[in-house]
Amino acid sequence: MGLIWSLIVGAIIGAIAGAITNRGAAMGWIANIAAGLIGAWIGQGLLGTWGPSLAGMALIPSIIGAIILVLIVSLVVGRTSKK
Repeated sequence: MGLIWSLIVGAIIGAIAGAITNRGAAMGWIANIAAGLIGAWIGQGLLGTWGPSLAGMALIPSIIGAIILVLIVSLVVGRTSKK
């Protein structure tokens, strides 16, 4: 049951990061889950585990990490598609 909650929270974190950066319109649920889970790992690694936590993920650092991830991926994808 913990894995399901992690996937749901990861999807929500990824969707929030996509909405904040205005780059989430083309992202599907799989990309939102990946962005949320990887962003949670990045954010908690850089900022720690402070703030409210849900499904083992500190929400504020996770959202910040997901925003960083979405911005980096959109820059890389944007550069490769322009060539």
